[in-house]
Amino acid sequence: MSAIETDKSKLRLPGDPPGGSRAIAVWCIGVLVYMIAVVHRSSLGVAGIDAAVRFHISAAELSTFSILQVLVYAGMQIPVGLFVDRWGTKRVLSVGIVLLTAGQLGFALSHSYVLALGARAVLGCGDAMTFISVLRLGSRWFPARRGPLIAQGAALFGMVGNLVSTLVLSRLLHSVGWTLTFGGTGLGGALVLILVLTCMKDHPEGYEPPPGELPSAGAVRRQLVDAWREPGTRLGMWVHFTAQFSATVFLLLWGMPFLVGWQGLSRGAAGTLLTLVVVSNMMLGMVFGQLIARHYGARMPLALGVIVTTATTWIAVLSWPAAHAPMWLLIVLCSVLGASGPASMIGFDFARPANPPERLGTASGIVNMGGFIATMIALLAIGVLLDATGGNYQIALSSIFVLQGLGLSQILRLRRRAAHRERERITVSRISASHVPA
Repeated sequence: MSAIETDKSKLRLPGDPPGGSRAIAVWCIGVLVYMIAVVHRSSLGVAGIDAAVRFHISAAELSTFSILQVLVYAGMQIPVGLFVDRWGTKRVLSVGIVLLTAGQLGFALSHSYVLALGARAVLGCGDAMTFISVLRLGSRWFPARRGPLIAQGAALFGMVGNLVSTLVLSRLLHSVGWTLTFGGTGLGGALVLILVLTCMKDHPEGYEPPPGELPSAGAVRRQLVDAWREPGTRLGMWVHFTAQFSATVFLLLWGMPFLVGWQGLSRGAAGTLLTLVVVSNMMLGMVFGQLIARHYGARMPLALGVIVTTATTWIAVLSWPAAHAPMWLLIVLCSVLGASGPASMIGFDFARPANPPERLGTASGIVNMGGFIATMIALLAIGVLLDATGGNYQIALSSIFVLQGLGLSQILRLRRRAAHRERERITVSRISASHVPA
């Protein structure tokens, strides 16, 4: 299998776009939008304690902010994939930016818990329109063999957004206050919208996709069914489900309260550890992308290795006999959590070769939904268990292992079937390429 997969990485498929400097420029605008979306998404992660005080809410109510945001995000993935396939990246990203900005500004001005929840839901809807659009943009501007690097590169820019949250927003929050911090980040999205409207183009000249049409209910159903039937799509979803969620939960909401309230660290030390998660993610993202682009057979060993290592490290931290885990072990945990993002991106590398270009947005939406469904379940479970146990993070965070076990069992079940189907598709692609006139 590895020889066939290596051949695939070198194959220039008929109709591949050429890439180049223009492609890089357009793609950079797309990933800038995604970076802003991640800043908005992760801003609550450094403000969880402040939000609990501002809105006078319990741990379960605090987790509802992120649960609702992630619920909307996950629920929008398939519709967004269909929208991108039919209407193109520029339109979908533009709508996403408007919703992101409105949600963040609403959250900045809210004093009511209910209004703040609504603002996070709007933000989640806008956030949902960014990553799938950026993946589609990359597939329209770059050759297929660059897919793993493009996906990991987009995730890298997302981590820059996380870095902005952990390094900048946490400090702004305690210097200029809630309204100015969240309001200022919201206005940043409006500036990016100008770039999208004036400089972005969905595809290079001569590589126009078939004209998009409003899909009928039957067409939508067929698109979904065809994407779901591919074992590579389902495998990609479960890889994303299993690899991503524990790090997302940590950065999105519960990392700061766990490190400060349970491990007894200062806010500064906890912020440094959250930053370590982001830096580790950024360092490993491009390494994974380069490795997979050259050796497609590395996908499954990398994904399984990260999943098992993450579970092992969480076990070590949560079962440590002393009241607080030592700093070196917390550093190891945050470094390992940094690998979760790049590992989850491998899910798209299973779905991409399993689906034709006109169905890639839909398939990517299914994959991306996996990790955020797991995140939503984990956020809810941790919040409920914290309230039920009087704030015992050791019990609450153990819910992570249930989701990891479920996801790992599905990955092992699907991997052989997906590999067999992918070999069939690669063979067909090679035959098609050999018949293209020189």
